[in-house]
Amino acid sequence: MIQSIRHFLKREDGAITVDWVVLTAGLAVLAGGLGATVNSGVTSASTSISTAVSATSVNDAE
Repeated sequence: MIQSIRHFLKREDGAITVDWVVLTAGLAVLAGGLGATVNSGVTSASTSISTAVSATSVNDAE
C-alpha cells in the first residue's frame, strides 16, 4: 500500500493537465473581456446611429 502511494506521488502525469486547465481558464477570461469591450463599442455605435436616423426627416417628393 505504501509503495503504491509513493509511486502515485512520484508520477508527473497530472502536471500537464493542470497547465492546460490554467491556460484554458486564462483564455476564457480574455474572451470574456474582449466580449465586454466589443459589446460596449457596439452599444455606443448603435446609439449614435439611432440618434442620427431619428433626427433625419424624410421628404415625400411626388
